[in-house]
Amino acid sequence: MSNIILEPVDTLKGVGKETAISLNEMGIHTIMDLLDYLPYRYEDYRIKDIMEATHDERITVQGVIHSEPALMYYGKKRSRLTVRLLIGNILVKAVFFNQPYAKSKLILGESVIITGKWDKNRQEITVNHFSTNDNQEKKDYEPIYSLRGSLKNHTFRKFVALALKEYGDKVVDPLPPEILQKYRLLSKKETFQILHFPGSEEDMKQGRRRYVYEEFLLFQLKMQSLRKFQRDHSTGISILYVEGKVNEFITSLPFPLTVAQKRVVHEILTDCQSPARMNRLLQGDVGSGKTVVAAISLYASITAGFQGALMVPTEILAEQHAESLAKMFEHRDVTVALLTSSIKGKKRKVLLDQLSIGRIDILVGTHALIQDEVNFHQLGLVITDEQHRFGVAQRKVLREKGENPNVLFMTATPIPRTLAITVFGEMDVSTIDELPAGRKPIETYWAKEEMLDRVLHFLKKEISKGRQAYVITPLIEESDKLDVQNAIDVHSQLSLYFGSNVKVGLMHGRLHPTEKEQVMKEFSEHSVDILVSTTVVEVGVNVPNATMMIIYDAERFGLSQLHQLRGRVGRGEEQSYCILLANPKTDVGKERMTIMTETTDGFVLSEKDLELRGPGDFFGRKQSGMPEFKMADMVHDYRVLEIARDDAKALIDSPIFWDHERYEALRERLSASGAITGEKLD
Repeated sequence: MSNIILEPVDTLKGVGKETAISLNEMGIHTIMDLLDYLPYRYEDYRIKDIMEATHDERITVQGVIHSEPALMYYGKKRSRLTVRLLIGNILVKAVFFNQPYAKSKLILGESVIITGKWDKNRQEITVNHFSTNDNQEKKDYEPIYSLRGSLKNHTFRKFVALALKEYGDKVVDPLPPEILQKYRLLSKKETFQILHFPGSEEDMKQGRRRYVYEEFLLFQLKMQSLRKFQRDHSTGISILYVEGKVNEFITSLPFPLTVAQKRVVHEILTDCQSPARMNRLLQGDVGSGKTVVAAISLYASITAGFQGALMVPTEILAEQHAESLAKMFEHRDVTVALLTSSIKGKKRKVLLDQLSIGRIDILVGTHALIQDEVNFHQLGLVITDEQHRFGVAQRKVLREKGENPNVLFMTATPIPRTLAITVFGEMDVSTIDELPAGRKPIETYWAKEEMLDRVLHFLKKEISKGRQAYVITPLIEESDKLDVQNAIDVHSQLSLYFGSNVKVGLMHGRLHPTEKEQVMKEFSEHSVDILVSTTVVEVGVNVPNATMMIIYDAERFGLSQLHQLRGRVGRGEEQSYCILLANPKTDVGKERMTIMTETTDGFVLSEKDLELRGPGDFFGRKQSGMPEFKMADMVHDYRVLEIARDDAKALIDSPIFWDHERYEALRERLSASGAITGEKLD
């Protein structure tokens, strides 16, 4: 990039010390920063037909002054000026607040263009901008910037215009000519010119199109560079598994694999055979069969002489995984062991000794797996279930237990493709997007709160059949600020309603981990019939006998969270039900409830959730690692994001990219971000 573009912004004529300070506070230090500081919206000054205008719409119209303006003062320096305008054959009133100077400019019989808010009922426009024959320098669009200090929009636009005039020819385009030609994109200079001074709607569309592609391409180049760096600098373990044994194990399973399961098994095992370390995310809806895929992957590792580790977030989940894996491998020479904080003393020491000499093939556990005393003999594959429940540091420690073992992260939270490309862009992503045959869809109903008696009657019928149920509330206890149900009150109400014949349990986040484990154990063993809980059961255990999920104040939850909660039932052979108790007051809340009753596809729901909530709220803004773009929108510009991802991958994998001068500007941007050296992504 030319040094002249990196000159301080105060080299521009008219930018004094005070203005420079305001610009610096806005992140504008150089001429390039100024050009790259884009409007956050545009005022639309195109003249519209008043007959087509809607009530309260901001419009620009042209008319003839039909009456003498009447000016009235009230209060201190406050005024109201009214005038009648003939617009076509419609007579409307124009009101100017605190613009007394307008009186001398509004001359009977002359033309005027006014912009303001249209009150259709009163046939009145509240004017905030006008131009007469004397000052009619008409523009269709006017850019509006977010400014600091005493800076005004018109002053800022003057600085931008001057910068473009004096330095526009020095703007270096990071996009190579072949990409500009391939997609018919504007040059960088043309893009700046159009985005700051658009002449038409088409201009803005083309300027935005170019800017969005560039933002996505640069981001994807960072992600793909990091991915390449990790592959090139992390020699992994080649797991040369015995194909015949793995195929025989798959054939012996009591059910055939789905097409999606076969696909992801192939992707994982291909990665395992590679000398580069696997860094893969496996996502699949609740009940899609991720555990079976994990078992096949672990078994492949064992046939090659390696050990495997499976880390899960809770002890009871660890127990269930260890039990199901042991059952799968009961007729094979495979040793499965369980390690949690509850396993202590001599039993723990024996287990760790066996692990260190290779007598244990698969170790299943909680974060206990990452303690210093845990040493593997030859760890080949690490699987983390519900990966978002563990911190980055915890996952890293487990990864480092062996000599660069292959790593597979699993999640039952369906991630929209947009976020899979961005947040997990440096990872390979496998998706199980198909449920096993014969699985009954969960019937979902939206009930208003006044229908609670009917819902409880239905619950009583299910319990009388020997079934179990979850009841979810948003809060633990009563709140002065929120008028929503809480777990403690609902637990009391249900205990009273059902009496001593039905055991109602209570679980929430304030319980000690051992207390939570105990409640869940009682529920899974059917000592508890109804479990009243907050969302701590969102990722929980497998209770096939639970056939009913009731969610109080369901409108307070996002679609993905509702889907995760719903996934706690429907795990057995009996028909399961989810009842959403909700009286949503907003259109978004009503739409959420409707969508939940229309589909049980987690991926469809995750896409809708992203649309309704936005990317920052999908994972939680602070921990999501969401990139921030000036103009690009990951949801609405998804197709561009996909194209940019493919282009970035092709560029990074091409030897020409690294030594051809036409890519110099792109490489410079990439190097400045640290992605080439694997240092950072921002």
